[in-house]
Parts: sequence; C-alpha cells; structure tokens
Amino acid sequence: MYTGLFHGHSGLRYLVLVLLVVVIVRSFMDFLRNKPFSQLDNALSLGLLITTHIQFLLGLILYFVSPNVQFNENTMKQADLRYWAVEHLIGMLIAVVLITLARTTSKRMKESLAKHKRLAIFNTIALVVIIATILQSGRTVFFFF
Repeated sequence: MYTGLFHGHSGLRYLVLVLLVVVIVRSFMDFLRNKPFSQLDNALSLGLLITTHIQFLLGLILYFVSPNVQFNENTMKQADLRYWAVEHLIGMLIAVVLITLARTTSKRMKESLAKHKRLAIFNTIALVVIIATILQSGRTVFFFF
C-alpha cells in the first residue's frame, strides 16, 4: 500500500507543477494582453484545483502510513523528522489553500482582467511556497524517486 501511494503521490506532483505553471503563464499573458477569460482558462484552473486536491489527499493518506513521519522525542530536534512530520505538511497545505482561493475567488469575479490577475498572483505565490518547501528538504524540485 505504501509503495503504491508513494509512487502515485510522487508522479502526480509533475502534473500539478505543469498545470500550475501553465495556469500562471496563461493568466499573466492574458492579463497583459487584455484577453477575455475563456472556457480553456476555466478548464485549466479547474483541472489544477482537482489535481491539487487529489495530490493533497494522497499526501494526507501517506502522512499516516509513511515511515518518514515519526512522532517521538526526537521529531522536533532532527531536521529530517521535523520536515516530514510538520514542515512539508504545513507548506503544502498553504499551497493548496492558495490554489483553492485562486480558483474560488476568481470564479465569482465578473471582469476577465481581475480573474486573470487573481489566478496569476495566488498561483504564483503557491508555486513559490511549493518550491521553497521542496527545497527545504534538500531535494531538487524535479527529482526522480
């Protein structure tokens, strides 16, 4: 069970990162070019939201079955144990909240430019949080298992 969850969670991160970059770039470009918010923009932001939530659910399940997550007297003293028990979870939760807020608040807006701007800003902050959280572990962003 652990191995399957681990590989699923590890593989899905690439789709999340690609969708996140696509939504950010497209939002910035459409904002700068004053383009209307299209069905493709809506579909991409929805796809990002769904993929991110699936990724978070897989990660949450992994959190409870992973041998890397330990709760003992050394958890907060050792950087690697603290990272997996606290820092990774909190950093990714913040990113998921930002991506969710980007989608839900932009959906309520009427003006296309405001939608593009909201998606671009919130998702860019989420990407920075994701990259910072991954780098904090000593790994690279695009490492292979």
